[in-house]
Amino acid sequence: MSAKRVLILNQEQIEKKTIRIAYQLLEDNFEETSLVLVGIADRGYVFAQRLKALLERISALDILLIRVTLDKTSSILNAKTDTPVEQAKGKVVILVDDVLNSGRTLAYGMGVFFDVPLKKMRSVVLIDRSHHKFPIFSDFSGLKLSTILKEHVSVNLHECDGGEDAAWLV
Repeated sequence: MSAKRVLILNQEQIEKKTIRIAYQLLEDNFEETSLVLVGIADRGYVFAQRLKALLERISALDILLIRVTLDKTSSILNAKTDTPVEQAKGKVVILVDDVLNSGRTLAYGMGVFFDVPLKKMRSVVLIDRSHHKFPIFSDFSGLKLSTILKEHVSVNLHECDGGEDAAWLV
């Protein structure tokens, strides 16, 4: 990795993109009375918490928030949830992460719900890097970014990392 960091999203931009995504989710689910937000630990869960707070402020939706912890280095699905996934049965599930790179993490996140009959599943990421190895795409994203493979996107969310929210290309 290079030592040079390029700011791609500052705190204000992240906030505006989060608000826009919340409204897009509301539009996509205008006939629903409830949603299930599934945040992939750690930053995806923080992003999902923010979306939940915004959606509760702008709608009457009943929102269940589930935290999924994945072993992202394993070649098999190894996941834990803080809420039984059966509670998502028959509902709209929104899978949330901070960065979509290869698609492995979102694929594993979706795998957690393969045995649960859902109404529909959507995916949300703050940044979509467009380097998918898996046929996984974001339904909603704050920023689509074409990068070279050796570059890395680093997201700082104050709940996880302290300091101000920011996204960097490293």
